[in-house]
Amino acid sequence: MKSLARITTALILAGALSTSWVHAQNAAVVNGKSIPKAKLDKLMAGSGQPNSPEMRDRARDMLITRELINQEAVNRGLIANEAVQEQLEQARLNVLVGALFDDYIMRDGVSDAELKQTYDQIKTQFEGREYKVRHILVEKEADAKALIAKIKGGEKFEDLAKANSKDPGSGANGGDLDWMSPQALVPEFSKAMQALQKGQMTDKPVKSQFGWHIIRVDDVRDAKVPTLAELKPQLIQMLSQDQNWQRAKFNDMIAKLKSKAKIQ
Repeated sequence: MKSLARITTALILAGALSTSWVHAQNAAVVNGKSIPKAKLDKLMAGSGQPNSPEMRDRARDMLITRELINQEAVNRGLIANEAVQEQLEQARLNVLVGALFDDYIMRDGVSDAELKQTYDQIKTQFEGREYKVRHILVEKEADAKALIAKIKGGEKFEDLAKANSKDPGSGANGGDLDWMSPQALVPEFSKAMQALQKGQMTDKPVKSQFGWHIIRVDDVRDAKVPTLAELKPQLIQMLSQDQNWQRAKFNDMIAKLKSKAKIQ
């Protein structure tokens, strides 16, 4: 009897361990079909969302819903439906066409001459000067004037920015925006910034769509123009946004495929 009890206990423990292992390896099990934890991890990694328990629960629920839909479609015989099969095949072909065209463009679909022409058109955007700039953003002009008076009276710009700036991105860093090009800023801010010399601050608040700014330029330098090689992915993306260019390149790709194929 003791041997039988030990065997029974061992079987129960084995079953519990097996169940625990299954749960550890899977995000869920839907009607006996496992959804691997790795699939949930991959979905989270590609979502761009924080990997928090709440977001994982949402992603897990999405995978469960997908699996339920797939199972129900199979149970109802829809997968074998000829019209459904044609639509699935068309969807598959659309994905393959997009993937093949993107790969063709990245590998050999863009000529050096096209890249050079596009580069020459946009490189002037990077020329000029860059400014290492700080600012304090407040809602009211009177508040900005009061802060300017405090800075002129000897209080530190950085400390006042941390305590008062409404800009969540730079306020905590003492108003530091790092190196900025004039083209990257709203016109009112850009104009006021370019009028300042190294070490200068605006005497009057500057109004923009975001509120009232106090601007200080800490340093100025000539902008570094990126090389063609550095900008190549962006240049290809710019070209790809032209529908006429896309159409011509797609036709070129198909023509090359036909020229290399044995068609009878």
